[in-house]
Amino acid sequence: MSHKHHHKEPQKPADAPELKETPTVSIPLDDATEKLRAELEQAKDRALRLQAELENYRKRASRELEDRLRYANIGMLRDLLPVLDNIQRAVESAEKSPDPAGLLEGFKIVGSQLAGVLECHQCKKIEALYAPFDPNLHHAISQMPAAEFPPNTVVLVSQEGYQLHDRVVRPSQVIVSTAVPQAAENENEQRE
Repeated sequence: MSHKHHHKEPQKPADAPELKETPTVSIPLDDATEKLRAELEQAKDRALRLQAELENYRKRASRELEDRLRYANIGMLRDLLPVLDNIQRAVESAEKSPDPAGLLEGFKIVGSQLAGVLECHQCKKIEALYAPFDPNLHHAISQMPAAEFPPNTVVLVSQEGYQLHDRVVRPSQVIVSTAVPQAAENENEQRE
């Protein structure tokens, strides 16, 4: 009988442990994971609350800005109401006893009062007469030859202009000087 040699796998001793992956997470580590998870949830809640607070702040700030813009002129309107009262009084007075001189005086007072209110609110008249023409402040509606002024001088204001602080509300409508033509100058010299 022939013996065949079989290669046998070396057998592990019976008490040898199984060589498989053992979990590295122990029970205390599970506690740490739960703690981190809870902290993450709290951080998410805080972030959501902060986001909601920021959104509420934005809405509130937007409403406040709208209100400020909507009612920005309330102070000026309060100052203008007495001017309107005086105009109504002047009209009533003129209806009862028409006095042209008194009516004119009343309107001068009201006009002065109105100019004072505008100035109080930084709305000032643009001083244009005899000033050099400035297209940023003046609107030229006509030109006229004028020997007594340099060319491009405002020689007549047909409508007053106003500016609020440094911004033009309405330019002054003006007539601007031009040089007198040479032929006209020669005729003037010959007449003298």
